[in-house]
Amino acid sequence: MASNRRRFLVFLAAVVALLLLLPDSSATDVEYCSSGRDYPVKVSGVEIVPDPVVSGQPATFKISASTGRSITRGKLVIDVKYFFFHVHSESHDLCEETSCPATGEFVLAHQQTLPSITPPGSYTITMKLLGDTNKELTCITIGFSIGFISPLAVI
Repeated sequence: MASNRRRFLVFLAAVVALLLLLPDSSATDVEYCSSGRDYPVKVSGVEIVPDPVVSGQPATFKISASTGRSITRGKLVIDVKYFFFHVHSESHDLCEETSCPATGEFVLAHQQTLPSITPPGSYTITMKLLGDTNKELTCITIGFSIGFISPLAVI
């Protein structure tokens, strides 16, 4: 475990120099993983607070969704990529992220505090909502950025 963390820190240090050369983009793009697929859960919007995300401070991802089903259990699977590199995965009980049963319109809210050493730049999150039999109910990708400077540091 410590070896993986050490490799990740070395990787982060190596790409920080590259990041300083790239422009910072704070646009949030949301797309379904498979554009032609008819997912049982429809996503109508995503709100990221703060935007851009600040390393070392909590960030909240709120996903507005709707379904014609009654979803009583399942899981939210999150995968994070930094540019094209996979950097993190986690899974959460659906009923910890929204109230169950999820029916009609509902909001999935996930809060995460990124380590203060997280480099600024462009990230992509893939979020899958899986039902109780691991059937994919929806899958979206969210583009977001981590800013170069904390907004509080400017004041």
